[in-house]
Amino acid sequence: MTDYNKQIVAVGGGHGLGRVLSALSDYGRQVTGIVATTDNGGSTGRIRACQGGIAWGDTRNCINQLITEPSVGSMMFEYRFRGNGELNGHNLGNLMLTALDNLSVRPLDAITTICDLLQVETRILPMSEHAADLTAVTTEGAVICGETNVDELCAVPQRLYVDPPVPATKEAISAIDNADLILLGPGSFLTSVMPPLLLTEIGKALQHARGKIYFIANLDDEPGPAGMMDLSMMLKWCERAMQGRAIDGIITDEKKEIAPTYHQAISPLASYNHEWRHDRGALRKAIDGVLL
Repeated sequence: MTDYNKQIVAVGGGHGLGRVLSALSDYGRQVTGIVATTDNGGSTGRIRACQGGIAWGDTRNCINQLITEPSVGSMMFEYRFRGNGELNGHNLGNLMLTALDNLSVRPLDAITTICDLLQVETRILPMSEHAADLTAVTTEGAVICGETNVDELCAVPQRLYVDPPVPATKEAISAIDNADLILLGPGSFLTSVMPPLLLTEIGKALQHARGKIYFIANLDDEPGPAGMMDLSMMLKWCERAMQGRAIDGIITDEKKEIAPTYHQAISPLASYNHEWRHDRGALRKAIDGVLL
């Protein structure tokens, strides 16, 4: 039986985090999504190049997946321009968030305004309200800046960090402190799951979190350097960022070859029409199972 008094925090970015949040939408304000803000590609990257600020793309994606009542506002928020001009490829939702950010005291105010307009109850928090980029150091010592460049690496980097070392959003720290369950992933491991964990304050909050921490495994290998990492390596990277805090378990569709100290919550998770995408109902059931 679902316990709606439990507090759940999900950490990540883009499609993966949006899928988790939409699966848990019935929990309403009991669920908080902490979203990566370091994207520098596509419409988001173009806006950052000329306007500065945090990356809005992952936040917009999460909100899109939480919209349950279609409206003129939701159609506008999801609209993407096509054509030959400067607007080609821009998502109107990104532009709306940028405009609201310029009109607001802080970026979180822009997110709150959009969520209220689109009747989204789930709490969406940026990992930081300060602009920063994901940076990798290769095994040869080269410094690679920007998510798009990290995704194009030919090998797993030696380490990642966020530059400059920006502070975490204080509401995100509070949500972690009060969470009964914290979910990492699924999604792009290096460029969606890791960036929030790399913020010192979030890493320390996770180290001391009273709630259980579960990692949601992808259903297929990623392209790029993350696809060269096995699950054990990913878990070690997360635990290193969390100051040595051990992950309690994983949510997966098949038994994984990992240390027996990790609890494995195994159940069918794939969507019937997209085997690489988690089915919302199945994911919700698996999460409810580890929340007990």
